[in-house]
Amino acid sequence: MTAQRRHPHWTRWVALALAVLVVGAYVALTPPGLLNKAAWVSAAVCHRIPSHSFFLAGRQLPLCARCTGTFPGALTALIGQALVLRRRGTSFPPPAITALLVGFIAIMGIDGLNSYVDLMRGTPLFYEPRNELRLVTGALNGLALAALLWPMVHFSLWRNPLPEPVIRNGRDLGILLLMEAGMVALVLSGWPALLYPLALASALGVLALLTLTMTVLVVVMAGRENRYGRWRDALTPLLVGLTLAFLLIGLVDLVRYALTGTMTGVPGLE
Repeated sequence: MTAQRRHPHWTRWVALALAVLVVGAYVALTPPGLLNKAAWVSAAVCHRIPSHSFFLAGRQLPLCARCTGTFPGALTALIGQALVLRRRGTSFPPPAITALLVGFIAIMGIDGLNSYVDLMRGTPLFYEPRNELRLVTGALNGLALAALLWPMVHFSLWRNPLPEPVIRNGRDLGILLLMEAGMVALVLSGWPALLYPLALASALGVLALLTLTMTVLVVVMAGRENRYGRWRDALTPLLVGLTLAFLLIGLVDLVRYALTGTMTGVPGLE
């Protein structure tokens, strides 16, 4: 049985119809304009406190500084692994690099804790928080999350998974770090023309992480691991993952707005 026949033909059309219905409903029900829609997608994962965010052309970016590092940073790392390193391995990086990636997550956690303490009591735990530092530690966290998620995606989907790491050595990691540095530099440039590209990257970063995570969960829960040969063959679970991602974002948005009455910031916290 070929990979194309492992899902009945009609299931792909049903998955496509559901995706179009859910995504279309989200687009129709959220405020008009790319910046507003990117902000609503981002509000499902980010507090969006203005004082913790970057502004371009007088507009707040959809994500706070740390999340701007994390989600566009994860998107950057996913693109780097898929199109620059061109790896479909299913193994985590070598132990030393994996430990470094975990260290990146820990560094972001420490900076986040320091910032949280400063926000709540007005005095930092270790040092004065800065949006630039939030951005950098967020980018390192985004790289780490993408580097750990990408092999899980390949391990779950492919019929003949390759038992090799997607990040093989320090050279590979260095390439991804350079790409992250470029993304950070673009944000810090403050160039007004980057407002819409960065807003789009913010929303796409959130959707990419959630969609891939949901896709892995769908494949595992349905018992359909290792059934696909190409991305096109895996379109059905990817569409289901995208649909679930939008449903989750919509639910969180509804709860957030019901509790706070706003999608920007948190009342009482600045």
